[in-house]
Amino acid sequence: MLSSSRPAYRMAFSMLAMGSCLAVTPCALPAYAGPPILNDVPTLAPVVDRVVQGVVNIAVSGSIEVQNPLMQDPFFRQFFRIPNQPLRRQVQAAGSGVIVDAGKGYILTNNHVVAVGQDTVIEVTLKDKRHFRAKLVGRDPETDIAVLKIDADKLTAVEFGDSDKLRVGDYALAIGNPFGLGQTVTSGIISALGRTGLGIEGYEDFIQTDASINPGNSGGALVDLHGQLIGINTAILGPAGGNVGIGFAVPANVAKQIMADLVKSGDVKRGQIGIRTEDLTPDIASSLGVERGDGALIAQVAGQSSAANAGLQAGDVIIGIDNTPIHNVADLHRRIDFAHVGDVLAVSILRDGKPVTIKVPVEVTRSSQQQLRQWK
Repeated sequence: MLSSSRPAYRMAFSMLAMGSCLAVTPCALPAYAGPPILNDVPTLAPVVDRVVQGVVNIAVSGSIEVQNPLMQDPFFRQFFRIPNQPLRRQVQAAGSGVIVDAGKGYILTNNHVVAVGQDTVIEVTLKDKRHFRAKLVGRDPETDIAVLKIDADKLTAVEFGDSDKLRVGDYALAIGNPFGLGQTVTSGIISALGRTGLGIEGYEDFIQTDASINPGNSGGALVDLHGQLIGINTAILGPAGGNVGIGFAVPANVAKQIMADLVKSGDVKRGQIGIRTEDLTPDIASSLGVERGDGALIAQVAGQSSAANAGLQAGDVIIGIDNTPIHNVADLHRRIDFAHVGDVLAVSILRDGKPVTIKVPVEVTRSSQQQLRQWK
């Protein structure tokens, strides 16, 4: 658990799995006409009825190596006749998942729900009480997304929505399995978009919602009032891990793209062009003579990188990629990280206050150590 001190209280980031050791084209959304009317009374029941069959409960068991200094002492082990092999103990976790492909049995969930140790066994329970052993197709710790597969018929999938079209104030429903109580539905609104800098995951571009999310909701569905999937619930911010109306979900468009890579190869290969960037603050924009207040400032360009070879320079302000506006560094990372190696990006920049577009190819993904050496 990561915590941060505040003047009057302490708040903690809590991943939502409950542990014992404590591709698809985005669809256009029709205009929202208000909640459904049933017997002259506004109700969300018709929306919930369409979605709940596609949300599953996940129970995971595995084993981890016991890290005890005494167990490392050969005299201690010999005296108590402890076998000279690593000692392991069983751990369990519970979470939620979302069926997104009924025909192939694919289920989206969180990486931290299924990453509990070795010899992992994953059990999926459907709304109709059927139980299945799930296969782990792949997982991506950077986005906290994992894909499971079950062999079952008569499944109901939750349709993907377009998370890029969300607005603050849109209604949202969170569906999952909090505290192991069974399937639960809560409602709220989209409180914020593009949340970053939380220290929860390596890649952060979260949807924030006040729909109640609690331990066990990890991997569950965040849907709109059309019953379409707009996010995968992943974390909360609150005292002692309890819900205070600040929850976070991975946008559905991000989860969908990660899923496509995991299904294809079992891994996610991220692109790069060889730049370091920072958000364009008003002060920095003023010092550069740039009128607009959003974008990503190039702080450094790696030597012999595709960015350097294409002509990008430190001090350039990236304002768009492939005609898509770039508002901050999170936008930029998403566009580059999820590009395929060999793609050529049309990078729109401001240089000396003038707009310029430069074509930059996406390079082969390097390991962390290779990236560190590149910047030296």
